[in-house]
Amino acid sequence: KEKNTKIVQDYLEKFYQLPSNQYQSTRKNGTNVIVEKLKEMQRFFGLNVTGKPNEETLDMMKKPRCGVPDSGGFMLTPGNPKWEHTNLTYRIRNYTPQLSEAEVERAIKDAFELWSVASPLIFTRISQGEADINIAFYQRDHGDNSPFDGPNGILAHAFQPGQGIGGDAHFDAEETWTDTSANYNLFLVAAHEFGHSLGLAHSSDPGALMYPNYAFRETSNYSLPQDDIDGIQAIYGLSSNPIQPTGPSTPKPCDPSLTFDAITTLRGEILFFKDRYFWRRHPQLQRVEMNFISLFWPSLPTGIQAAYEDFDRDLIFLFKDMITKDNSWNQVIPKAYQVPFQE
Repeated sequence: KEKNTKIVQDYLEKFYQLPSNQYQSTRKNGTNVIVEKLKEMQRFFGLNVTGKPNEETLDMMKKPRCGVPDSGGFMLTPGNPKWEHTNLTYRIRNYTPQLSEAEVERAIKDAFELWSVASPLIFTRISQGEADINIAFYQRDHGDNSPFDGPNGILAHAFQPGQGIGGDAHFDAEETWTDTSANYNLFLVAAHEFGHSLGLAHSSDPGALMYPNYAFRETSNYSLPQDDIDGIQAIYGLSSNPIQPTGPSTPKPCDPSLTFDAITTLRGEILFFKDRYFWRRHPQLQRVEMNFISLFWPSLPTGIQAAYEDFDRDLIFLFKDMITKDNSWNQVIPKAYQVPFQE
């Protein structure tokens, strides 16, 4: 219980502006400050709003995430700071030894391109002089009043547009950075942090790039979700491209027009697949849990077309596309993906 109290206190202080002296003094003007902050956090993440540190709330608090505080669902950073010029420069100050310099540079370049496609912004890398956005890998206390906490906690943070440290993005040097689905994909984390560098706050849309918690999603042909496109265009206007970009929107489970690509059972649960997402419905739980397919099975494609459970082997088979048997189109069979299920 004491450990959970520390987790709750640290989380609410870091991400929900709970004053450090308020945890013991729980009442302010007749209001229980801790309960109200917990409710704010639960509303943001779509949890059951109880004001209590229950299991699903604690599980959410333990997930790897961005170090920037959450803003109660606002699309833009409070005060709506923005760059007054659209030709922005960036400079990579140092590198992580876990990737080659070329791999780091590619991840950073591709991350900026996501935002340039959706807006009139242009990003240019410089090797000398002062850049608008400085990018660096640091560990623990690194002089900006936002120390990192070692592996698997806060992955990175960035600062809103402005002079000096404004716009800069810092990455925890103690994380394991990759360009794959393993550990933490630098491209995905960098793209998220650069959203902050441009003036976006966190989104409560779990499918948005600006959602605070890390979740791997397939990076080949990755496009900016619609929630993020709407956010960046609200600040800087439409894209300079002749055809305005559109991105995927997160399905809403209660949408009466929602149809699923595939449905199967697994160990008493029901799994619903749609595009790059799947939902888990447990008969004993009220909340339906939504996840990226790639979070559980990084090698699987999106758009699963059929699924079934193999009870005897504790497996599910997922199907997409068709393949031919013996190169004969007279014997077309679905391409199957046999996958174990991990909690």
